[in-house]
Amino acid sequence: MRNFRTLEIWKQGIQIASCIYKLVELLPKEEKFGLKLQMCRAAVSIPSNIAEGCSRNSEIEYKRYLEISIGSSFELETQLILLKVIGLIPEEKMLDIFTLLSSEQKMINALIT
Repeated sequence: MRNFRTLEIWKQGIQIASCIYKLVELLPKEEKFGLKLQMCRAAVSIPSNIAEGCSRNSEIEYKRYLEISIGSSFELETQLILLKVIGLIPEEKMLDIFTLLSSEQKMINALIT
């Protein structure tokens, strides 16, 4: 069993989720059960699946949870792009998150391969 708390990808996943929770507070209240909820779920799923994968004994299962985690990161990226396209949040407020997310995706992908 791996200690997920020591993994940089888990720590960065926590940072991404924290940033998303702050970012979605800028969304209109009518988005509470729309993008806001979906984005928070996708963001939380990234470090959660990394942690759950660490509890698995086989490499195949560990990689499967990493694949779920990277899938959630791409889902979140798509939602951020949508926010930018429809103009709900200015792009400059999302630049740091896009950078973190790209770094996270590269690290997860490196672990998978």
